[in-house]
Amino acid sequence: MADVHRLPTPVVENWDWQRQGSCRGANSAVFFHPDSERGSARLAREAHAKRICHECPVLRQCREHALSVQEPYGIWGGMGENERRALISDQRRRTRTRIGA
Repeated sequence: MADVHRLPTPVVENWDWQRQGSCRGANSAVFFHPDSERGSARLAREAHAKRICHECPVLRQCREHALSVQEPYGIWGGMGENERRALISDQRRRTRTRIGA
């Protein structure tokens, strides 16, 4: 579950970017996998979602949101779950290294 404590306050300016997303009105099943999806079917669905994201005018805002709240599921800002996890883990590792150095 996403850590909602990191979510921005419910001010329309903080969320207005979502109205401009290329995914708005699209079938959410493109961006979120069913429980049993594996292998090539999952890779194909994720590639389709990422193509939509990469043409999106608010890709940066979407990605920043997903990383800031550590969104655990789906394709957000052109990144999948594992990509976000790896990036967040790398950022934490670099922070620990700087603090410990």
